[in-house]
Amino acid sequence: MRFDVLTLFPDLFSGYLSQSILKLAIQRELIQIHLWNIRDWATSKHKSVDDRPFGGGPGMVMMPGPIVDCVEAVQKEKEPGELILLTPAGERLTQRVVEDLATKPRLLLLCGRYEGFDERIRLELKPREISAGDFVCNGGEVPAMLVIDTVLRLIPGVLGDEQSAADESHSEDGRLEYPQYTRPREFRGMTVPEVLLSGDHGAIAKWRREQSEWRSREQTQNIEPEE
Repeated sequence: MRFDVLTLFPDLFSGYLSQSILKLAIQRELIQIHLWNIRDWATSKHKSVDDRPFGGGPGMVMMPGPIVDCVEAVQKEKEPGELILLTPAGERLTQRVVEDLATKPRLLLLCGRYEGFDERIRLELKPREISAGDFVCNGGEVPAMLVIDTVLRLIPGVLGDEQSAADESHSEDGRLEYPQYTRPREFRGMTVPEVLLSGDHGAIAKWRREQSEWRSREQTQNIEPEE
């Protein structure tokens, strides 16, 4: 799978791309990530990509010319992909959205800055608009990392154990993941549930299913799960 990130600050991704699961996925060629600096498509002397909004108001707005030219050029690099515009006004990024994105061979992630995009960018490019949540970030770079981080976990071979992603919170039936324990068996008076030490895989599976159901209900009803 290929990700193309269109941003004014590609250097923000240098540390992120060189760590952990993502680094290994890139090395194993399970995914490709290409960074593009939108400013490279600016045509003015000072490489301007933003200007004051018509009608007045605070801040600056990203101009349509450099962004549209950038997207169109990047799309021609390979078979065109789905363009994602990261914006607080978009559809909420949920696990269901992530699962849909993971089926795409190529995603272009367009990161905004300042007070947002000139409306003609949206009208011309017709992107899929996605929001990381009901809040506002300084730019689209962190939401773009979030999209990459959630999608890559569903790409075959990335986690090594395909069941791991299926068992996580919000996957499949939408239930939260069951509690997990590791060594030591006792920590500050808290012990590992005996069923997990029993070796009875049927009983363990039943306990995990019940705990997952309790956790899911607890989130909305404040019901405490039984031990």
